Amino acid sequence: MTFENIIISIENAVATLTINRPEKLNALNKATILELHEAFKSLEKNKEIRAIILTGSGEKAFVAGADISEFADFSMTEGAELAARGQSLLFDFVENLKTPVIAAINGFALGGGLELAMACHFRVASDTAKMGLPEVSLGVIPGYGGTQRLPQLIGKGRAMELIMTAGMIPAEDAYRTGLVNHVVPQVELLSFCNGIASRICRNSPIAISEAICAINSNYKEGENGYKTEIEAFGKCFGTKDFKEGTSAFLEKRKANFIGE
Repeated sequence: MTFENIIISIENAVATLTINRPEKLNALNKATILELHEAFKSLEKNKEIRAIILTGSGEKAFVAGADISEFADFSMTEGAELAARGQSLLFDFVENLKTPVIAAINGFALGGGLELAMACHFRVASDTAKMGLPEVSLGVIPGYGGTQRLPQLIGKGRAMELIMTAGMIPAEDAYRTGLVNHVVPQVELLSFCNGIASRICRNSPIAISEAICAINSNYKEGENGYKTEIEAFGKCFGTKDFKEGTSAFLEKRKANFIGE
């Protein structure tokens, strides 16, 4: 599968997905959103892939926002359809992916870029990164889940301020508020993320996918996260990974999980 706007590399069960529109600071347009959807879908089907790292090309931007030229003249109906389709195709899709996705924020993550990073399962930022949701300065609000995920990550008050001021925060502030898990030097970003990914790869992919589902359930209206956890916990007992994991522990050896 070939793409125009993204690059995929795979090494040691870890896929690195790079948004490659440096001349546009990796801004999201319709074509890139569709390509990302197809790439994530393909990687999830590949049982050899245990973790995915998402980043942007170059040192300036992770994703500097959406491609405003595509929707500047949209009507209200078209605007709502744009948000609904984007959330379904990419942002909600990534959040619910069974394979862990780490956002490696290598520069500006603004608007749709920050929303994409927040849809990933967790985030690591370079010390040069800057993040924000500047949509209200354009007369619109975040439309790809930003008003929902940002308060979940940093709290309602901080999210209100960041969205209403349309400001940017540096990586250290993002770390302090819990928006990102780690801040590392730019040159170490991908190697650091690969280190985390390699630790993830040692564990049961079945258990990890069930954990993702259970954690997400707590944030979905009408779902009981505790009930989802109980059901997922029980399902794990019927897997080969559970038998391998418990046997390895009792036999004092490293487990070799096969994802079944």
